[in-house]
Order: sequence, then structure tokens, then C-alpha cells
Amino acid sequence: MVSGKSPVLLDSYLDGAIELDVDALSDGEDVHIAGIMQHIEEAGVHSGDSACSLPPYSLAPDIIAEVERQARALALALNVRGLMNVQFAVKDGEIYLIEVNPRASRTVPFVAKAVGSPIAAIAARVMAGEPLSAFDLVDPNIDTYAVKEAVLPFARFPGVDTLLGPEMRSTGEVMGSDPSFPRAFLKAQLGAGVTLPSSGNVFLSIKEADKTEMLIDAAQTLVDLGFEITATRGTASFLAEHGIASEVVNKVYEGRPNIVDTMKDGRIVLVMNTTEGAQAVEDSRSMRNVALMDRIPYFTTLAASHAAAKAIAAGAEGDLAVRRLQG
Repeated sequence: MVSGKSPVLLDSYLDGAIELDVDALSDGEDVHIAGIMQHIEEAGVHSGDSACSLPPYSLAPDIIAEVERQARALALALNVRGLMNVQFAVKDGEIYLIEVNPRASRTVPFVAKAVGSPIAAIAARVMAGEPLSAFDLVDPNIDTYAVKEAVLPFARFPGVDTLLGPEMRSTGEVMGSDPSFPRAFLKAQLGAGVTLPSSGNVFLSIKEADKTEMLIDAAQTLVDLGFEITATRGTASFLAEHGIASEVVNKVYEGRPNIVDTMKDGRIVLVMNTTEGAQAVEDSRSMRNVALMDRIPYFTTLAASHAAAKAIAAGAEGDLAVRRLQG
């Protein structure tokens, strides 16, 4: 029997939603949005393991404005004094609230460095009674992109699967900063110890739900740069429908030679693999393990794969410049 004493929780899952982190300062009367971060991996990947961009790199201004409005309303309604972190998800133009934490989040050091504002120190003084109006608050809409990338310790744990999910496994993070989002992403990869290739053979194995315009754009970007594409049958067929040629390779369970053999032969320089379903995840696990142990760069979400392709293209435009955090 369903009653007030035995409630039923109805839950739902947003597939392919864009996740946002918002850090805000409030003194109970005024609210300052310190930073809005767009996750590069889709919602469902733990925020501590997802790369993110400040400011957001692909969301429309009206979405950002509504996120700011909702964050301010939440801070005032919850009577927050100090820092607050809010996580939103955006899908098909709709904004969903994931959670609100009336405290400092792990994103605070990243936001502080990205925008050049001591927000933790300001929050402490606000909690002690000072108003926000007493501080010189920095506009988070900076003129450069700051990209945070997680540092993951998979190589230290043999046999672990590298698929990202809701459980946080990162042990640190780095930041890349540049006026161009793709170049900021490229710098973040370098900081995390990932060197993206400039030529060679890229392996694509993409789940059905990710066979979209974003995949076509990523693959075409790589082909235009002179890369060759190797793909599993389903992915190769999809690419062929859109005029992109690729060499078909067997999945591990389809017989030999398969993708693991190709990787061990040193013929693959980059892996882009998204998968779903317990059987598909297990079937492709050995491939991801070879990528990890042989230090082949790999991406397990479509959004990150697309960002990587654009980063490689941006890197081909010229040498990266160093930017001082102090301006």
C-alpha cells in the first residue's frame, strides 16, 4: 500500500544531457555567480571525472541566463551564506536540477584560478558577516576558455576498466587556458599526460545512440587532417552512409584478426569507443585495457571524442602559447 508512511520514489534517466556546475556566493540578500562550468562528458559521468569548460563552450546565451536566474533563486530560498554549488542538466532546451550543496565544492580552486578571484577567501568573510558589496567581484564571463581535465590512475590498477561512470575515480586535475576552446582542451590533455597524435590510424567503435552529426563531424575532421579510420562494422557502415571511408576490423568476439591484434601491432594511434549494455561493455574491455597499457590515447564518450578531434585540428594550426595566470 502506498501512503505517506510508505512513499514510492519515481526516478528517471536523462540520456545524453549536458551537465553544468555552478559555483555561487551569497550573503543572504545578494548572490554572485562565481563560475558556470559546462561538462564535456555527458551527465551520468561523475563531475569529478568529467572534463569541463569555463565559460560554457556550446550552450546558448538564453540557457546560461536561465541557469544563472535559477541559481540565484536557489541561494536566496535556501538562505545560503558563503559558497553554494549547484549541478544542472540541460536536454532539448529544458533545464533540470540535479542537486544543490550549500558549501564549497571541489570546483572552487579551478574557478578561482580560471577567473582570477579568491572566492574561497571571500566566502569565509561573508560567512563571518561581511556583505558581498564589500568585495570586488569578478565577472565569470572571461575572454578565454579554461578547461579542467581529470587525472585518472587507471594504469596503477591492472585489470580495471577505463569506462567513466557515476563513481568518481580521479586523483587530481589539471587546467588548460586559451582564447580557443579546442586549444584549451588540447593544453588540458597535455597537462594530464595525454599526447594527442598528429597523424596515423584512428579506431572508432561508437554505440548506436551516438551515431549522430557530432560523430560525422569528428570523423570528417580527422580525415581532413590526413588520418586513416579503422572502425567496427556498424560504425563503418554509418560513416560510409555519410561519405567517410574506413577500414573494417573485427570486434574481439568476432574472431581474429581483431581490433586488439591491430592495436598490439602498433597500428592504432587513437581510440574513440563508446558502448552500452553489459555484454557490449564486457566484449570491448580488453580493447580498452590494451589502449591503457600501451599508452594509446582513448576517449570513452562521444563529446570528449569530438573535442579531441577539434583539439588535434587546432594543434595543427600552430604552436601553443603559454599564458600566465596573473594576466
